[in-house]
Amino acid sequence: MLMEEPYGFFGALNPTGHTAIYFSRICAESPIKLRRCAPGELGAVIARYQGIAGYDWIAIPLVPYLYSVEDAAAVPQSVDTATVERMRDRYHEGHLLSLGPHVFAGNLVHGGWTQLVGAAYMRRIYAFRFETTEEQDDALIARLNSASNRSHFSLTYNNCADFARTILNAYFPHKFRRNIFPDAGMTTPKQIAYKLERYARKHPEMHLTVYEIPQVPGYRSSSRSNKTVAASLVMTGYAIPIALVNPYIAGGLFVDYLVRGSYHLIPLHPQLVGPENLMALTAPAQAPDNAGNAGMQATSATADGLLETSATEPSDSGLRKIETAHE
Repeated sequence: MLMEEPYGFFGALNPTGHTAIYFSRICAESPIKLRRCAPGELGAVIARYQGIAGYDWIAIPLVPYLYSVEDAAAVPQSVDTATVERMRDRYHEGHLLSLGPHVFAGNLVHGGWTQLVGAAYMRRIYAFRFETTEEQDDALIARLNSASNRSHFSLTYNNCADFARTILNAYFPHKFRRNIFPDAGMTTPKQIAYKLERYARKHPEMHLTVYEIPQVPGYRSSSRSNKTVAASLVMTGYAIPIALVNPYIAGGLFVDYLVRGSYHLIPLHPQLVGPENLMALTAPAQAPDNAGNAGMQATSATADGLLETSATEPSDSGLRKIETAHE
């Protein structure tokens, strides 16, 4: 699961961020049709968007999704606006015209096809990696390919995090639900990540590991950390008019923010994953030099698992580190 930080003008108004799901065994035959990956392919990122030719979800290969190019070796160390726009336009012309030639590119308020490529130029991303089975992946491919892929997007009750919640419930039935607190009945990226981590503590066989995909510098200022609805209201000042209307609701939001909304999900030193080592998400990796750092577990081959990892200590020790080494 990719928890992506908010950025820009809309990110200041609604600092909850974006959620997508990355699959190492599921690839995009087209942006709206899925298949099993062939050897050597890195999989695809699937997410719900608004304003993409009326489609509910879009699938993009991992490298273009993060960096707007097809070869990770072509990713620059830093970028500027002209470079990012040129790379995006090139990928759009080569691979996204099947969505329709008049799909909106996006602006300050409403996203468009530019959301689909170059995500790492806009924001920092945290990858919560876990293990599933090939049978579960095949079932998801069949389910999404056969269902009507038409958008009923709603920021409050049918957003990108709701799509992630639905997908995760397909793998872990009835474990991901909406909550009144801290998100006023909405689903947010941080809420989904919180529930995934809590569930993984009880199920160490998932081998949950957290990675950081840094924002490539130069295109935008640094993205902001993800917040729950309660934290957004408290920290942006929206709680003041709510308190004037109903002080009890405002008080409940503030208390929940103190108890859960400020909960830290990210290990102190997560392993960094960039274009030079994307295989850390799908292939064996060397054991870290400092085995005491949370999130620095050695990864194992994913032939038998979507996001499979093996800790350098017993199976639950890595999760215990994550639990005790929060920022």
